[in-house]
Amino acid sequence: MNFLPPKVASSKRRSLAALLGAAILVLGLAACSAPSGDAASTDDAARSASPTPTSTASTSAASTLEGTITVFAAASLTQTFTEIASDFEEANPGVTVELNFAGSSDLVTQITEGAPADVFASADLRNYTKLAEAGLTAGDAVNFATNTLTIAVPARNPAEIGNLSDLADADVKTVICAPQVPCGAATVTVTEAAGIVLTPVSEESSVTDVLGKVSSGEADAGLVYVTDVLAAGDEVEAIEFPESSSAVNTYPIVAVADSGADAAANTSAIAQAFIQYVTGTAGLGVLAEAGFGPPE
Repeated sequence: MNFLPPKVASSKRRSLAALLGAAILVLGLAACSAPSGDAASTDDAARSASPTPTSTASTSAASTLEGTITVFAAASLTQTFTEIASDFEEANPGVTVELNFAGSSDLVTQITEGAPADVFASADLRNYTKLAEAGLTAGDAVNFATNTLTIAVPARNPAEIGNLSDLADADVKTVICAPQVPCGAATVTVTEAAGIVLTPVSEESSVTDVLGKVSSGEADAGLVYVTDVLAAGDEVEAIEFPESSSAVNTYPIVAVADSGADAAANTSAIAQAFIQYVTGTAGLGVLAEAGFGPPE
């Protein structure tokens, strides 16, 4: 950047103009070479807002998962895990999640007899412990939800059930889960806490079977989880009872080892990623919306 002083008659004026031009030149060059404080701050903020290489790398790593996993989950997780699996597949386009729902005790039997499974989500700790003691778990389980029982009755409650003691009435057709199933074990706990004895018309192998008999009108009442009644919508109504707090079921999830599955090399990585998804913000959000309590 150059400044040419004008030609004037007086040499004194030329000298003064030359000095002034030199001063302006110095100031101009300084302004061009150093950004202002505001500009520097803007650049720093932009750099801070940009994603770091680590976050970009982790996103890329997540998207490279490819393969199929089989998830064995308690019947009470049918609605939530169907949604979670779909969301997980959407986040990982190369992954397929196959779901198998049943009573937790039945799932343990299937796995110990060689059924291929990569992940097990139980409705209680007891059945997880059975699988762990059989040497069929990989790593530690993570507790991801809790659930409690409620009384389910058909819409408009035709038998006029009002509390847990009403289920002990011989004229009331009550359906419960079998004792070996988590909801059945919880039923034993709450009835003992209430000091009553039930004479059910049937004992089912899963909580969804109990709910099905109530919603179809085959039973006047059934003991199911709070989440099952919420999922059923207008087909059934819930009758809360205070003794339910004596049996809070904790749900653990764990990777399955030596299941006999014909697994790809990265199946265990997908299984762990699925477990992290279930126990992360997205999975816990789906569970909370369905009425599950937070893990303990």
